[in-house]
Amino acid sequence: MEIMTPRGRAVVEVDEAAEPRFLFVLTHGSAGGVESPDLLAVRDATVAIGGTVARVLQPFRVAGARAPGSPARQDEAWTSITASLGEKFPGLPLVQGGRSNGARVACRTARAVGAAAVVALAFPLHPPGKPGRSRAQELREAGVDVLVVSGDRDRFGIPERADAARLVVLAGEGHDLNRDPARVGEVVAEWLGPRFS
Repeated sequence: MEIMTPRGRAVVEVDEAAEPRFLFVLTHGSAGGVESPDLLAVRDATVAIGGTVARVLQPFRVAGARAPGSPARQDEAWTSITASLGEKFPGLPLVQGGRSNGARVACRTARAVGAAAVVALAFPLHPPGKPGRSRAQELREAGVDVLVVSGDRDRFGIPERADAARLVVLAGEGHDLNRDPARVGEVVAEWLGPRFS
């Protein structure tokens, strides 16, 4: 499906659970798409526990850009997307998440969209080689519980345990979380499942 936002067109792939208990809106990183192995594994694991999953290709990627633009513009588009999906799937609690830059968007907008929880895959704590430019405040200010899943070899850094409700660091994984995507999906489902039983 397509959703028009104030910042252009978004494309959404929806996988509905047989008996949905929550809506999980999930997105990509700066230069990625919604077909990355970790996002597909999270989709599969989440649908299996009753989550209807909407994977969002954000407007900047639909337009062919690799950089998301200003946070304010990206967040404006995201808020519009989640509102439209909420209308399409009324009554379902909202969980939102993403990988890398998408995790930042999910954290920044969680309060505004009324999310019940956030899943942050490979949250980019700082630009590579620049640990002094921490983005930990985005995690701390999400206003809801955040699950962070990081690889122990992530060149963007690993958040502190105190900055999230739960931090899972996977051995041998880098920023792309593609060595064992199924494990990423399991971690997310194990955390979300009890919240919506």
